[in-house]
Amino acid sequence: MPIVARFLTEQAPDVLCLQEIKTVEETFPFEAFNELGYTYHAVHGQKGYHGVATVSRIPMREFSRHDWQANGEARHVGVELTGEGQDMIIENVYVPAGGDVADREVNPKFGQKLDFLGRMTDWAGQITRPTLIVGDFNIAPLESDVWSHKQLLKVVSHTPLEVETLDRFKSAHGWTDVGREFIRDPERYYSWWSYRSKDYRVGDRGRRLDHMWASPELAARATGHRVHEDCRGWEKPSDHVPLVTEFDL
Repeated sequence: MPIVARFLTEQAPDVLCLQEIKTVEETFPFEAFNELGYTYHAVHGQKGYHGVATVSRIPMREFSRHDWQANGEARHVGVELTGEGQDMIIENVYVPAGGDVADREVNPKFGQKLDFLGRMTDWAGQITRPTLIVGDFNIAPLESDVWSHKQLLKVVSHTPLEVETLDRFKSAHGWTDVGREFIRDPERYYSWWSYRSKDYRVGDRGRRLDHMWASPELAARATGHRVHEDCRGWEKPSDHVPLVTEFDL
C-alpha cells in the first residue's frame, strides 16, 4: 500500500486499476484509499491469489464481473463512470500467466490461458458502449515488446500462438492498442521486469505484458500515455510498472 499511495500522491490519476491484489474484499485497504481521496471502489478479491480492484476519485459504480477462467477465480471487474458526459466502461482484467510450457497437452495452464482469451473474444464481439479494457494481459505481442524476440519465441507470453489468439480478441471489437498509438512500434516499450534480476536496469530484459485497449470511438479521445518505469526501482516494488492514459471526455 505505501507504494500505491506514493504513486497516487505523485500522479493523481482519476481511476486506478489493480491486478493480483491477493486479498478478499473484507481485508482490502478501503480506509487507506479513502484517505487519499479514492472513495469509489469495485473489488473482486480472492484469498491469497489473483484478485482485481478498481478505485476512483470520480463517481463510478461496479458494472460487471466475468468468469473468463470458468472456475470462479477473481480475474475481472468492470466499472461504469457515472459523471456527466463520461460515457465510459473500464474493464479491469488479469489474464492467467499460462505456466512455463507452451503446449496445452502437457501444460493445462497454457490451455486455460488460451481458453480465457477465447471467452474474452466472444464477449468483445458483443460490446456496444465505449469501453477501455486494461490490465495484465500476460502477452507481449510485438517484437519491440520484448528484450529479445528470437530468444523468447518459445517462451510463454511471446509465442506465436498466444500472439495470434490475442490478435483475434483485438479484431473482435476493433480495439485500439492505446499505448502503441503514443509509443510507436518499433520503439522499445516494456512494463515488466523479472524479480530474478537483482537490478532490472542491467540488461534491461523487459516485456510489455500490461495493456490499455480502447473502443474505436474512445481511442479517438485519448490525449496521452505514459509508462512509469521509475516505479520498478522503488523499495520493494512490483515487478510491473504503472501505465497512465489520459482521455478528453
